[in-house]
Amino acid sequence: MQLIKKFLAKTIYKDYQIEVASADASFRRYFRISKDEQSFIVMDSSREKESLKPFVNVTKKLLEVDVDAPKIYLENQKEGFLILEDFGSIDLLTSLNEDNFKKYYKIAIDEIVKMQNADVNNLPLYDEKFLKFEMSLMKEWFLDKYIEDENYDSQMIEKTLDIIAKEVLLQPQGYFVHRDFHSRNIMLRAEDKLGIIDYQDAMNGSITYDLVSLLRDLYIKFDSKDIEELALYFRDLIGCDASDEEFMRWFDFMGMQRHIKVLGIFARLYLRDGKDGYLKDLPLTLQYILESASKYDETSELYGYLKTIKL
Repeated sequence: MQLIKKFLAKTIYKDYQIEVASADASFRRYFRISKDEQSFIVMDSSREKESLKPFVNVTKKLLEVDVDAPKIYLENQKEGFLILEDFGSIDLLTSLNEDNFKKYYKIAIDEIVKMQNADVNNLPLYDEKFLKFEMSLMKEWFLDKYIEDENYDSQMIEKTLDIIAKEVLLQPQGYFVHRDFHSRNIMLRAEDKLGIIDYQDAMNGSITYDLVSLLRDLYIKFDSKDIEELALYFRDLIGCDASDEEFMRWFDFMGMQRHIKVLGIFARLYLRDGKDGYLKDLPLTLQYILESASKYDETSELYGYLKTIKL
């Protein structure tokens, strides 16, 4: 808090009141500053200064295609601070229920379509090497270090992860990928507008990545048939000519890649960073993998192994 006060003392916001807004899985922290019914968000990346440049760059890309990303009012990349538009404190997760999720997911899908019009120049490429690196986190942090299984078939897992990466690359590529487009990173604003945050790690990748992040959310789950209906709604909205079967195969394999990675990330957050808040989300993450892996011959062996894991 002292760093924030020191930073604000040199700005026009020096007399604003400060309160903690939130923190995320990284070393970034967020504070709300307010005065006379005006409020802004201070992003404190003083311990992760290198993340500010991509955040600023991606914000510009999103605003150019009319995505509701927060406007940047002041930036100090040297010290690691930004002052941003305040989207409030109600995220989509706290608002979703069985009665409204289709409505809100369709609004969020509209945002994905807009994001996919964003310029991908200078964004890192989501290539085969990176897809496989991400999935390797499951072996290192979840299997080896978290559940401490010394007897799994490493060769089978390597073969299956290789197949998953190659399958992901068969779907259309070259799209803006938010990489963490889920209900905690979507803010509910006035008149059902959705504000998009936490996109600084955006990459150039697959057409279904953000759709999977949204519809197979690691923090909330809805009926699989409804999720398939919404996935195909996206397909029809963008005019993709893939059959139902082909598109859902893209969706499933993309989901397996993402959720395999997340098993490793959640375990790493606990073991390396001392953050145990994500452990409760491991069972749903694993459940998503099992649901998709059970459908395909190529992932049947992985399914057979992972279904033996008890969390």
